[in-house]
Amino acid sequence: MENISFSKRWALECERNERNKQIKEHKLSQLFWECTVRCNQNCLHCGGDCRKLPDVSDMPIQNFCRVLDDIAQHQDPSSVIIVITGGEPLLRDDLEECGREITKRGFKWCLVTNGILLTPERYQSLQDAGMHSISISLDGFDVDHNWLHGCSESFEKTCEAIRLVNTVPSMVCEVVTCVTNRNIDYLPEMAGLLLNLGVERWRLYSAYPIGRAAQNPELQLEPYQIRWLLKFICKQREARYMYVNYGCEGFLGKYEGEVRDHLFSCQAGISIASIKVNGEIGGCLSINKVYSQGNIYEDEFMDIWNTCYRQYRNRDWMHTGICTHCRQFRYCHGGSFHLRDEENRLIRCTFYNCK
Repeated sequence: MENISFSKRWALECERNERNKQIKEHKLSQLFWECTVRCNQNCLHCGGDCRKLPDVSDMPIQNFCRVLDDIAQHQDPSSVIIVITGGEPLLRDDLEECGREITKRGFKWCLVTNGILLTPERYQSLQDAGMHSISISLDGFDVDHNWLHGCSESFEKTCEAIRLVNTVPSMVCEVVTCVTNRNIDYLPEMAGLLLNLGVERWRLYSAYPIGRAAQNPELQLEPYQIRWLLKFICKQREARYMYVNYGCEGFLGKYEGEVRDHLFSCQAGISIASIKVNGEIGGCLSINKVYSQGNIYEDEFMDIWNTCYRQYRNRDWMHTGICTHCRQFRYCHGGSFHLRDEENRLIRCTFYNCK
């Protein structure tokens, strides 16, 4: 196994055994809820289908609560984190009501947002509704961030939101950055900006070619840039100024255990599920819709969770194409599910790009 030490190989074997145990138990730990596809920005790297004037209505909270009540009959609600995302969730006037209903049922919930609508009053009301943590996107300095998000005021308002959130020490706040050709060269300066904003957690990932990002090839990093990014993250983690992590984009070979708090394991369909605004049940929201397992308007969620997801839990079918003769398949299992297209092909091999 090229460039992978014996100790790391042993750790990967342990992770593989743990993954097999998790598949057998398939205990739900995270549920992503796409509560809306409305959005107040027009991001070039959006992997979904969010828009300012959608033809799909927001999912009523009472419909989502039926799912929560179903889950609560099968496992402890406090063991499941609900991730409210979109679109832009802050466009929902009833977001606090949604949060209260989730909290009332014993679940913890967090929010994924671009932050530009987050005022001090709204932030307080979300805390009162039980918000546990928040994730905000910041993708460069003003010119590049605004360009990527299609909004001339985005950078300033996002920074204000990050500064606001960090005034409450008990709130877990993570800043997420999509690394592109436009911002990769000044990531060290961005680290300084985030420290000045009080950020303690920073997650970086490279744009993957799905959704709108597939139409913008200039966003994609070259293999040498991905290697530079991974080395940059290693240095940041060694410095310990912030908790810095790389995204869930696949097996990283010799970088495993160096750039994330855990070894690679795509948990979609194993411990992570998602519900789209139209009721579709899937793995995570970035995964192609052909891998949907059912719909909450036709199926009971936990019936689907316990009896379906075969493609997710046994990934031997992924051992084709460029994966056929790869010696890392034992640990990679075909990579992250969101990098598979509607014809089961691997869009991008993360391991190949970081060797």
